[in-house]
Amino acid sequence: MPKTKTQGVIFGVIMSYAMAFGMEVYNTAINQGFHLAEGSFSSMTNDVFIHALLEMVYMGLLVILFSNLWGNRFGAHFAAKHCNPEKDNPYLCRILRQAGTVAVMCPAMSLVATILFNIIMAGMPVSQLPAIWVGTVLKNFPMAFFWNMFAAAPFTNWLCGKLFR
Repeated sequence: MPKTKTQGVIFGVIMSYAMAFGMEVYNTAINQGFHLAEGSFSSMTNDVFIHALLEMVYMGLLVILFSNLWGNRFGAHFAAKHCNPEKDNPYLCRILRQAGTVAVMCPAMSLVATILFNIIMAGMPVSQLPAIWVGTVLKNFPMAFFWNMFAAAPFTNWLCGKLFR
């Protein structure tokens, strides 16, 4: 975990881009026809990663902005409400902070994605925004939660551990 302001900024940037990349791979794969439940693995191609890298550039900036505006604060508040770092396992406190952050960031970024990709780019009617947004949150939340817990956070902690020895 970061110990200085500079380390915190670097940690935040790495985490934001790790989350943006994972979510872009997930959504791009789905948009190209990949459905795990149906076993249609043939639609998953390397193009998914290239497309995700391109979208990650600007989506990562939005993740940084929104996480600094309210995501990280809510995550810290959620963890403080349910965990005492002096009494409880520090790992549990960290997991609760991650869960609280995802609980705010997933709906926020799903709204951004709904507006960008469905309303602006695909030209869907604005009147459908609530329904499309709810559907996007329902699709993205499980992936955001598990990607954060098992990929983005461990990767970010590992990389920052190497950078800040």
